[in-house]
Amino acid sequence: MIEDPNRINGFIAAKLSINLLFRWFYKRFTYPLQLFTTKKLPDSWRLIPLLYYFTKSIKVMKPLYNLAFLFLFPFLFSCNQAVGIPNASHLPDSAQNQKTDKAAVANMVFKSTDGGQTWQDISEGLPKPVIEVYGVDRNDFFTDDNGLYLTTGNGLYHNKPNSTAPFWTKGIFPDEHSNIAHGKTGIFAYNCWGSGIFQKTNGTGEWSPVFTNFQEKRVLSVFETAGGTIFICSDRGLFKSTNRGKSWKSVGVMVGKLVESNGVLVTTCQGGILRSADDGESWALVISEGGVGIDVERIEGGFAAIDYSTVAKTRRIRTSYDGGKTWQAIDAGLLAHGFIDQILPPVNAKLPAQGFSDSTKHAKDTTVLPVPTYITTIIQVGENFFCGHSDGIYRSSDKGKTWKLLLPSVKGKMFKLSVSGNVIYAIEIESHC
Repeated sequence: MIEDPNRINGFIAAKLSINLLFRWFYKRFTYPLQLFTTKKLPDSWRLIPLLYYFTKSIKVMKPLYNLAFLFLFPFLFSCNQAVGIPNASHLPDSAQNQKTDKAAVANMVFKSTDGGQTWQDISEGLPKPVIEVYGVDRNDFFTDDNGLYLTTGNGLYHNKPNSTAPFWTKGIFPDEHSNIAHGKTGIFAYNCWGSGIFQKTNGTGEWSPVFTNFQEKRVLSVFETAGGTIFICSDRGLFKSTNRGKSWKSVGVMVGKLVESNGVLVTTCQGGILRSADDGESWALVISEGGVGIDVERIEGGFAAIDYSTVAKTRRIRTSYDGGKTWQAIDAGLLAHGFIDQILPPVNAKLPAQGFSDSTKHAKDTTVLPVPTYITTIIQVGENFFCGHSDGIYRSSDKGKTWKLLLPSVKGKMFKLSVSGNVIYAIEIESHC
């Protein structure tokens, strides 16, 4: 429905008129009262003039209210569509609330138990996702043999691989801790604001502070190896402890996600993908294509990794079956589909910001920015590889030669994938780099 500008202007004029009437009343009847509220006037003299002006104001205001109502009444209906006032719903209150709650959490988490052939929306039971200052949904998660663990708000939600509705069990989550990580004896909780690191021991519901002697406050990630070595990454680099946090040693630069396979560690970093074969004492750059490392994952017999290539101007997917020493590309099918990370055009140097005008001489830049496409995650289930993408979820059954779209994503959203046994979890988040 096209909005009628005359109706909108009439509505605005009505509001301005009422504003002026009330301002006139305030000056006419409020200013005189200041005389009788000063301390100079004896207390015994104040009551009579106050009652007089109060009574007079009521008599004057009654016709003003009537006049305002008559003047505004026609616009309340004529502007219904113009100002976007919603029509009343015929549903009972309980039905309306139920509809709103379901819509708020739909299409947030999906699960597939048949190799990606079908996908079940298991979002029911989760609260609204928490939005960070930067616009990215803060629903940190991980999977292990027991299923998916996901945090949102002050809740820790768990979904077992074979669970049916209700899909989630909720546990208490420490305040202000928005990140979780798997630990051998329990889940770790932490954030980058210096609140410390907590752990919930398996089989209990209580969180206790751990690694209290760790000096760095801004914790970015926590990782525990199969042998019990603890790695903590902060904004000052990577630290490790081999004695359950009694002492710490600096072992490298700031890194991202860490994974382990047969004693070999692989992680993302600003320069690409790093590898360590000596429990993190030393690190070697094994993938370096000019861009950052995006994701690493343990697969059957080795590793899979995603990094950004400045030459190809896209994210590349590679696998390694020799402990991370050498890597082979498996994204030929994706590149054939034209899945290139689009480079945004430069900001107009004449303007202070893209899309704004600083004067009449510099017109607004109306350039339509392209929507970038991103490869987010890579996992393996059986013989198939699955790729999380801003277009949706893709599957390859021939080691990356061809890819098939299984579940399209909503515009502005993208999927991140995780696996528990043969169950695939897909978490839909805001599209971002």
